[in-house]
Amino acid sequence: MSRVASLSRRHILTSLNQQPKRYFSATMAQAKDTWSADQYVKFLKDRTRPSTDLLAHVPNTSPKRVVDVGCGPGNSTAVLAERYPNAHVSGFDSSADMIKKAKQTLPNVSFEVADLLTYKPEEPVDVLFSNAVFQWLPNGQRIEIVRKLLDHVAPGGSLAFQVPFNLEEPSHALMRETADTPNMPWTEKLRAANYSRDQFPSPTEIWDGLKHLCSDLNIWQTTYMHVMENHEGIVEWVKGTGLRPYLNPLSEPEQEAFIEAYLDKLKQGYTAQKDGKVLLPFPRLLVVATKA
Repeated sequence: MSRVASLSRRHILTSLNQQPKRYFSATMAQAKDTWSADQYVKFLKDRTRPSTDLLAHVPNTSPKRVVDVGCGPGNSTAVLAERYPNAHVSGFDSSADMIKKAKQTLPNVSFEVADLLTYKPEEPVDVLFSNAVFQWLPNGQRIEIVRKLLDHVAPGGSLAFQVPFNLEEPSHALMRETADTPNMPWTEKLRAANYSRDQFPSPTEIWDGLKHLCSDLNIWQTTYMHVMENHEGIVEWVKGTGLRPYLNPLSEPEQEAFIEAYLDKLKQGYTAQKDGKVLLPFPRLLVVATKA
């Protein structure tokens, strides 16, 4: 990346960091089943890689019960089933559309529509796995809820999860800037919405919140460099996840106008490479907690 491009991106990030920090809440995202499995799987290989990387650090070699929490369309569940062919692998998700897709993909695996906030297995689980779900938990309650999930893990078993750690990246900061643009068709609707999602707890907060329950706690951060065909590719990526809470309250014409304005900002925030491709840095936080 050239020095000019680097300075431009730095200027945009500085400007965005001066804006009020306003985030959508998990309750908005989950107010209705608006998650699209078909949209999500457009980047299935890229979305699955963190699951593979996370599972590689899970120490359990022969678990009996493995559960995929917030399994989505089943891509992460497939990774679990491949590693643990002799285990009883199951998954659940709050989205009926995601579960429908998962059942089509993995007909021999047990899937159900369920809410992780009320999840209670019939017996302890050896590996409780979650790929990009816990960021949607209510603010201020995330570590508490993760601790409750750890209660369902058998001694010596593992709770493994990864979450996006990218709310300050241009891809997400520019969503907020677009939403806050005055006098636009969506401005009042989104202003009335509940902006309350904040960054996931830091590694130090996770350590203090979980370590006393664990024989081992492994925490690390990785930034994936996803290759997009163009800036429109970034829009397609976030339409499957982070952009959903912004689009859900809007009519179709308002959604189109919002996306157009957001795309214009993305073209300033990300410099295209010489071949036209656009690199999308995507930080993720990964955790493997082995229960004492």
